Amino acid sequence: MTHEEYLRHDALALADLVRAGEVTPEELLELALARTAALNPSLNAVVRLMEEEARARARAMPRRPTEKGDGPFAGVPFLAKDLLMEFAGHPTSAGSRYLADTPAPFDSETARRVQAAGFVPFGKTNLPEWGLTPFTEGEYWGTCANPWDLERTPGGSSGGSGAAVAAGIVPVAGGGDGGGSIRIPASCCGLFGLKPTRGRTPTGPIQGQLWRGLVVEHVLTRSVRDSAAALDVLRGPDPGAPVAAPPPERPYLEEVGRDPGRLRIGFTTEPFLSGSVHPACVAAVEDAARLLESMGHQVVEARPPVDGPAVARAFLTMVASELAADLEEARIRVGRPPRSDELEGPTRALALLGAGLPARAYATAIRTLERLGRSSAPFFLEHDLLLTPTLATPPPPHGSLGPSAWERRLMGLLGTLGSGRVVRLSGLLDQAADDAFDFIPWTPISNATGQPAMSVPLSWHQGLPVGIHLVARYGAEDVLFRLAGSLEEARPWFHRLPELARATG
Repeated sequence: MTHEEYLRHDALALADLVRAGEVTPEELLELALARTAALNPSLNAVVRLMEEEARARARAMPRRPTEKGDGPFAGVPFLAKDLLMEFAGHPTSAGSRYLADTPAPFDSETARRVQAAGFVPFGKTNLPEWGLTPFTEGEYWGTCANPWDLERTPGGSSGGSGAAVAAGIVPVAGGGDGGGSIRIPASCCGLFGLKPTRGRTPTGPIQGQLWRGLVVEHVLTRSVRDSAAALDVLRGPDPGAPVAAPPPERPYLEEVGRDPGRLRIGFTTEPFLSGSVHPACVAAVEDAARLLESMGHQVVEARPPVDGPAVARAFLTMVASELAADLEEARIRVGRPPRSDELEGPTRALALLGAGLPARAYATAIRTLERLGRSSAPFFLEHDLLLTPTLATPPPPHGSLGPSAWERRLMGLLGTLGSGRVVRLSGLLDQAADDAFDFIPWTPISNATGQPAMSVPLSWHQGLPVGIHLVARYGAEDVLFRLAGSLEEARPWFHRLPELARATG
């Protein structure tokens, strides 16, 4: 198989070729490794390889696997985000120097299901430290580049996965979404990215709810059907799951291509949390609204009520508190506290903020986020979907998001001082959060409510992808997949690849 042929197929099509005996898992793996070697020096998307185990797994697969016995993705190369998805014996760094050399003691449940589906995991992808920012510019793994423009961000926190899929290194890569971390890189990289319903995918074997249920794992893909088939193999509670989403009526793969019916869709381009909106993102939603109307759907301007400042403060409080707990668990795993050079200044400062907050502040934040689900529910009784931009801007240049260099230096100093009270009084973290929410004023809302949401690559601005964002009722991934399949048919995007991807081979 040539590189050009590899790029023409999505993951399900590659697995079909493996089952037909037209290509072997070893050949696909070597192609993916060759593409990694050729493209990664420019992208910095893949930060850790697991070649030995991957080659052994590919060799051990039957020459003509069956979908029933060997999984729907038999022989397809796969990359995992270096956070949450753990493979026994390999470190899961969370983008941090602190965890970089500590091997995982077990496979996480998502890793187990990925392998049971037939995927061949061969590496881990880049992310910001602890997955905290919507851009991928961490100090430990370094900056990840967008294949469409190497001077711009691929988004975050699953930025390495987004860049790897957009560059055609793999057709599917893992991601986690706690505030938009699948949908943000999907928008920046011209991909399809779906955040499942809370409780749809597992968090075991030892974790309960991640970020009180706001974090959900899934994948980034080029085709809608790959995402649907991946959710079919990942979905379902594992033993001890604290939350289980209602089971679907049929496999999600069967929803792709089904008539979505006539949907009532409310749309808005007003930011929910903060900031202003780039004209290209406004135009993308207006264009999507016209397209949806032409497909027979009812599209009206409407939005659920959101108290942006209150939600932003609650979100920051929750993340800071959870990070403090994460670092305590990491201390137990590593066997010692982090040294001064093993955490970035903003991370240390945010953790100090979380450690210094009173319990009532955390409880109040959780209640605020939970009430958001209550207050927005009436909107979804009257509307099937909510349409917004995915992001407030097209993918911005590196270094344009997050704290300034001066703010980073000061936060590092505050972190060294070790006082959560000083960090709170400084006000810098609030400003950093405002800056981040300026870029992502919509995506965190569905994490708080637990609803499924997707970014669809329908628009482009000056050669850069611009995603549109659709949110459905709790448990209604079927509606999203039906609509996404019809949008993919009406305005295909799979063939659109950056020049960098086509230059290999």
